[in-house]
Amino acid sequence: MLDIRLVTGPGRFDTLVLPVRSVEGTDAPASLVPTAVTLPDDLVTEATALVSAAALTGAAGETRLHLRPLATPVRLLMLGVGDGDETGWRAAGAALVRALAEETSVTVALPADAPPEAVRGLAEGALLASYRFRLTDAGSSPALAELEVAVDEPGRYDAALDTGRTTARMTCFARDLTNMPSSVKNPEWFADQVAGLAADLPEVDLRVWQPDELAEAGFGGILAVGGGSAKGPRLVELGWHPAGATTHVVLVGKGITFDTGGISIKPLSGMKLMRKDMAGAAAVVAATLGAAALRLPVRITALAPLAENMVSGSAFRPGDVIHHYGGLTSESTNSDAEGRLVLADALAYAVDRLAPDVLVDLATLTGANSIALGTRTAAMYTENDELAEALVATAAEAGERSWRMPLVGDYVEYLGSDLADFYSAPNRGAGSVVAALYLREFTGDLRDRWVHFDMSAPAWSSDAKAELAKGATGWGVRGLLRWLATLG
Repeated sequence: MLDIRLVTGPGRFDTLVLPVRSVEGTDAPASLVPTAVTLPDDLVTEATALVSAAALTGAAGETRLHLRPLATPVRLLMLGVGDGDETGWRAAGAALVRALAEETSVTVALPADAPPEAVRGLAEGALLASYRFRLTDAGSSPALAELEVAVDEPGRYDAALDTGRTTARMTCFARDLTNMPSSVKNPEWFADQVAGLAADLPEVDLRVWQPDELAEAGFGGILAVGGGSAKGPRLVELGWHPAGATTHVVLVGKGITFDTGGISIKPLSGMKLMRKDMAGAAAVVAATLGAAALRLPVRITALAPLAENMVSGSAFRPGDVIHHYGGLTSESTNSDAEGRLVLADALAYAVDRLAPDVLVDLATLTGANSIALGTRTAAMYTENDELAEALVATAAEAGERSWRMPLVGDYVEYLGSDLADFYSAPNRGAGSVVAALYLREFTGDLRDRWVHFDMSAPAWSSDAKAELAKGATGWGVRGLLRWLATLG
């Protein structure tokens, strides 16, 4: 991972990055920002002239590289930071590593008036944009290995840099989990990866429920979905329980390590990227580990119900009645609507055994929301206005968008089954809303403190853009960590 560190002066450097700020709401031209470290007068004069000659706007992420072969620094990058807030610096950090990918070391001269959030944004943007996932050594990787941030008071920015590093590292961990091909990734493998990282963090508890334990406790949804695979299901229960914490949050993430659709088999086009169907589970375990690394003063339990939905003689069928943890039953109407079955077990278990103050689930549940919200925005469902406002706001600050959708009461009747308590996936339209209503039935007396994110589309990016790399995005990790930090 890119090494980012604070320095008190650029010393001798080959590549220097100077921030350019826009003046929002005015017709004033962009301006070079006075830096915290002293630069030679002739360099400042030259850079100021470049801003004007190149008609730079200072828009966040704007770059212009200037070569100075007979001078020091040899390369000068003018970098737009918008109005200088965290969002602008995040975009700037991402643009910087893309523009200077062939360099090995660069120095950013931070503005004299930059708040700590600027360093957090810069670090997150640079680290996330420089992420690569490959299972071969062949191919191009960024040469950039070192990013110096020149400041006058490093101690002022240490905590912000540490938070940015940790947030990016855990987001990249979630990306790694999600990107891994399912020839390697199965429920046992996923649990092993979590165990490996959790072992490095004190005061983190981990329990991995084995298939026989799931059967004994009555986790019928997880067992049904995983029943068609030679790779048995698991339930990862990960806890960060700091002393003195007064709020307990349970995070639940859908963890289908590959989804063929089961007997209701998907077409090839719909199956190729189904290694991403555990992105919700990846996000909740990564956010919990991140909270532990940052020592956030809030109790968190992450539940990742893990199964591989395969086609075989032991696969569950449309029409089967599934007995969930806690006693409620579902009539399966479509084996490709499997995610809600494993989530139902985990939600019911959380309510029955963990007694959280807040219950949040993340799931690549439906593709319906992308039609309305596009590929960068998740759908949120909750009855709690305060929770909705807080989660939308903190996720937006972190660079992750969500939009609250309605829980339409009239649609509850769609869930009625002649054989069981509910149909798992009634085919009557409003698929994302009905899926959320189905999950709500398993939240018991926590239904007014429950939030569901349907995040299938933003869990994956088809190209590298801003801080996103091509492939898994790690959606949810940044937003959850930002929100959890407000609960202490």
